[in-house]
Amino acid sequence: MIKNSILFLSVFLVLLSSAQTPFRNTVKIEFEKTVAVQQLYKELAPEWYEMIKEHLPATSVTYFNFTGDTAKSLYQPGREVRQDPQSFFNGVADKNVVFNDYQTGTTVSQKPVFEETFLVEDSLAKIKWKLTADTRTIAGFECRKAMGILNDSITVFAFYTDEILVTGGPESIHGLPGMILGVGIPRIHTTWFATKVEVFDINMKSVVPATKGKKISRAAMAQSLDKVLRQWGTYGSKMIVNFLI
Repeated sequence: MIKNSILFLSVFLVLLSSAQTPFRNTVKIEFEKTVAVQQLYKELAPEWYEMIKEHLPATSVTYFNFTGDTAKSLYQPGREVRQDPQSFFNGVADKNVVFNDYQTGTTVSQKPVFEETFLVEDSLAKIKWKLTADTRTIAGFECRKAMGILNDSITVFAFYTDEILVTGGPESIHGLPGMILGVGIPRIHTTWFATKVEVFDINMKSVVPATKGKKISRAAMAQSLDKVLRQWGTYGSKMIVNFLI
């Protein structure tokens, strides 16, 4: 009888704890994007890395804002950070604006690339996810780790919280059972981590897609960039990934 009472009490406390967990369906997040610049260039251009490494920062940090709910989201540039004018490094994909519609499964991404701005209209990116048992606390939320494959070849790791019901993340990363607060893509030596998360009084009126740019599909953009970047040799072929995430 005592054992049954203890078991009942334990189950009750677990259920009570779960019931008290707040679940949010709107969110505003500041993401800090960090590029390991020297590591990136050492891999992209080993033949001339030694000549320019003194003019490259160890890392480059930029910020983006994400606003969304369970239906749609907008990821766009956030507060500016002063860059060293003496540096040879120019940020890549630092002006992207990504609108995702989770109900229709579509996305509109404004991507400035060199002298042209593309407006990519397509279905949401396909990512094959595998959940793991690893956890990490990000911006006060306990997050679970997942490993994914983007575009059939790009490895992605992500940390998501199921306390926030939005299924999005930075750039085109999405599709986990909760809000993605941390992302890493080893191939481009880049990470995104939430530094600030707001879940109250979120204004969704500004969550609309960009309209300016050359309308194009994801596949057509990849072909267009390949024609230009292949002329840069191995460096160019490796750089194209940065524009397609």
